[in-house]
Amino acid sequence: MELFVNSFLKLFFLFAPFFVLTVFLSLTRDMGDAVRKRIAVKCAVAVFLTGLVLMLGGQYLFQLLGITLDAFRVGAGALLFLSGVALVNGPDVDRQQKKPDEDPEQIAVVPLAIPAAVGPATTGALLVMAAEGRSWGSKGCFALALLAAAVSLGVILYAASFLERKLGQRRLAVLRRLTGLILCSMAAQMIMAGIAAMLHPAAVQP
Repeated sequence: MELFVNSFLKLFFLFAPFFVLTVFLSLTRDMGDAVRKRIAVKCAVAVFLTGLVLMLGGQYLFQLLGITLDAFRVGAGALLFLSGVALVNGPDVDRQQKKPDEDPEQIAVVPLAIPAAVGPATTGALLVMAAEGRSWGSKGCFALALLAAAVSLGVILYAASFLERKLGQRRLAVLRRLTGLILCSMAAQMIMAGIAAMLHPAAVQP
């Protein structure tokens, strides 16, 4: 249970749900409530499937590229730190995103699931977390936590209209910046753990 809760909380903040929510609100501003809800469900499914692929293939990717887990911890942590800083200091909405002309529901996968929720920094962190769980029991627990985090993201997007009315743009911006601060803390821990393991490999367990 402790592993599940710990993994769920990390994954929840890795997906930067309140940043994704601001992007979602911007891209679906002129869409009906039914379309918004379908997009929310599709986004949650895409996030879960993407994370599951990364979880199953992470260890093999490390072996193929000849990269140690500790080195990847440092690299992914640095990238995650930059992403956290961007959430803290960046604009409230990514205004460069555009809605596709043909099928508006395509935004559920791109750009909402990828790269808003699962960007390069999140991908690196997911690979590290998945590689750390070597037993099938820990992998199963991680998969359940991944499912719970993806569902939580979907619920937030599903209730986007309600949250926008109740919280307002200012409070959403505060939540987004708080998410960025937590990501920076997670990144610092990943970097320190990677450096410590490389300097003292016998004293630190992967």
